Amino acid sequence: MSQNDIADTQAAISNTRDKLVDGLRSSITDAEKWLEDSAGEVSEAASEARARFDDTLRTAISDLRKLEDSILAHSREAAESVDTYVHDNPWKAITIGATLGVLLGVLVSRK
Repeated sequence: MSQNDIADTQAAISNTRDKLVDGLRSSITDAEKWLEDSAGEVSEAASEARARFDDTLRTAISDLRKLEDSILAHSREAAESVDTYVHDNPWKAITIGATLGVLLGVLVSRK
């Protein structure tokens, strides 16, 4: 694999991660807005539901932060592993890249 392939893979992983995180953030923002809008309700059942929802929302925000950290750490580890492998085994990496290129070319040409 070349540096360009590694960079492309990292960019794809980053793009996917960003879309996931943006979707979760959007959902959390919508939930927070709903929570603020429902703050005026005074019934006991609504207050209990609001408290449970608030706890769930806080947990979701915390989990999102942990997920972001985990994805970043794994992405870095994977990129470093690939980079190390390519530097330690350049001919194997070239062979793997060429093989994948031929396979993809065959698959694309069949369609």
